[in-house]
Amino acid sequence: MNNLTSEESRIIVGKGTEPPFSGEYDNFYKEGTYICRRCNNPLFDSKTKFDAGCGWPAFDEHFEGAVTRKTDADGRRTEILCSNCGGHLGHVFEGEHMTDKDTRHCVNSLSIKFFPKDQTFPPVLHDTKL
Repeated sequence: MNNLTSEESRIIVGKGTEPPFSGEYDNFYKEGTYICRRCNNPLFDSKTKFDAGCGWPAFDEHFEGAVTRKTDADGRRTEILCSNCGGHLGHVFEGEHMTDKDTRHCVNSLSIKFFPKDQTFPPVLHDTKL
């Protein structure tokens, strides 16, 4: 797995949340791929990113098999995790009617890394899940 800063670890391993409107990818719209910061697993295509106005990067679709849903500890929300390493990405919300897909994957910027479309990202790292 990639080495994480203490703040990245607090978010990804400790299932934390970064403050709204503080993440580097909140208001970021370039063409490319977002991968898991912990294991390099490709998660989201930039074409699925949209401005939800929520303070975190929002995507209405993920790559097939890249994201796992799990009922959050609070029992009300649905957590999203990297399917490869189990790292915490954020939460998913449905029924808000923000896009045609009616889904908002609300993701912490510290859980992901962006690679422009013409840049190759590093290979996926496999290890035991969290």
